[in-house]
Amino acid sequence: MRITGLGHAGMFIETTGGSILCDPVIGPSFFGSWFPFPDNRGLDWERFGRADFLYISHRHRDHFDGALLERYVPKDIRVLLPAYPTDDLEVDIRALGYENIVYTQPGETLEYENGLKIMVTPLRAPSDGPIGDSSLSVDDGTASILNQNDSHPLDLEKLLSFSKPDAYFTQVSGAIWWPMVYDLELAAKQNFAQLKRDAQNKRAMYYIEKVDAEHVFPMAGPPMFLREDLFRYNGLGLDNESIFTDQRQFLAHMREVRPEQKGYEFVPGTQVDITGGELTVTQTLYTSAEIDHIFDEKWDYLASQRDSRQGEITAEIARRAEVLPPDEMLAAIKEWWEPLLRRARTIRMGVGGNVRFRIGELDMIVDFPKAKVREYAGEECIYWYTIPADLVSTNIADHEIDWSNSIFLSMQFEVGRSGKFNEFLTTFLKCLSRDRIEYVENWYAEQSDQTEDAEIDGWSVQRRCPHLRADLTKTGKIEDGVLTCALHDWKWDLASGQCLTTPGHPIRSSRIVETAAAAAS
Repeated sequence: MRITGLGHAGMFIETTGGSILCDPVIGPSFFGSWFPFPDNRGLDWERFGRADFLYISHRHRDHFDGALLERYVPKDIRVLLPAYPTDDLEVDIRALGYENIVYTQPGETLEYENGLKIMVTPLRAPSDGPIGDSSLSVDDGTASILNQNDSHPLDLEKLLSFSKPDAYFTQVSGAIWWPMVYDLELAAKQNFAQLKRDAQNKRAMYYIEKVDAEHVFPMAGPPMFLREDLFRYNGLGLDNESIFTDQRQFLAHMREVRPEQKGYEFVPGTQVDITGGELTVTQTLYTSAEIDHIFDEKWDYLASQRDSRQGEITAEIARRAEVLPPDEMLAAIKEWWEPLLRRARTIRMGVGGNVRFRIGELDMIVDFPKAKVREYAGEECIYWYTIPADLVSTNIADHEIDWSNSIFLSMQFEVGRSGKFNEFLTTFLKCLSRDRIEYVENWYAEQSDQTEDAEIDGWSVQRRCPHLRADLTKTGKIEDGVLTCALHDWKWDLASGQCLTTPGHPIRSSRIVETAAAAAS
């Protein structure tokens, strides 16, 4: 088996039974903010486009590059479609003209000629993708690999029952939550960024230890930010206020905490050949000296990329919609969001207050408890956003149902809040369609866990994490009465059951000695 890195989360897998093109992206993505790091334009995209299968792990635009697919990938290719609860990804794929869809099922192994076996494992929680993230398992008899991508699977035993991977490819540099865009003092941004990087490292190591593959390849980030206003946030940031650990930095961390683990840099053009358990790695696009320059003199490399690629950013800006007048924008959002708010009872109560949006000349609030959108009139707000009007106008024109997969991943906005991070708010802004809202509301309704408890370090705790239902006997750790779930670093005060990370999501817990004493009395 041969695996070639295509940049970011992209790879080209050549097997005895055919080739698989995974998540190919050139970009830029998210309103011109993200570029694959390092530059991957020099790859032979014509060759990679002639694959036997296309696998798009999820709908985020740093994994699904419609322009690249249109240019390089034939319409008759077999598309491996993850089994998601809403059809948004399928609709997007079919809109590009791809009709040869292979409907995969969770835990189901697809078998093809010459011993090729494929399994796509989907995740379906509100924060997965959202409502859609997946991993790809491939075995052709000569080797087995797991492309976990951005996904954070809960049932690793089921996933690994496919076959033990010789090589494991996984995300180590996350995104979504940006301390950089909050109206915080620099010291607070630096502290939050460090916490975020530590949590990313901890989560990645959790999976690496559980999968226990001989060979590990970190991938799926970080991006390059080449817009002038975002350039300072590359990597760890000019002032150490950013969150992006690169492949070389993560491998250094992995050597510290798991020195026996074999790890490799996976960049555009990295070629991995696996036969009979033996692995060789060669670089086909960049020389070793060029790779050292990219990582060890990163700011110099990034500056050269920024200076040469402003035309791509200018072209993206030119494609945005004309800015709507404030009254038309308010009317459009009101007509779109209020019916969704009325259906989103759990989300409304979870947000529990007003959220202010300053969008160009428009100043509006979303009153979540009352399910209303109106002009701002001085009300107290728990969150406040400042967003460029052309981004919102474009999302209205495109009826973009996921503002995380557009505006918020672009980092082209500012935000403030009173209190903790509110997952219910971010979930609503990712789920701006009736199908998504109804699925999420039903999902939340099913999360009230009143069944099985487990003993963890002297505490009786509900077995399933209130966040995404991970098995806390495997992912939970208790220190000083605080439970931390390793998957997303969420924390609970066990004495009160209160979630310390975000409002809502309480946990059922009690000390074993207290439970025993109460039973005796």
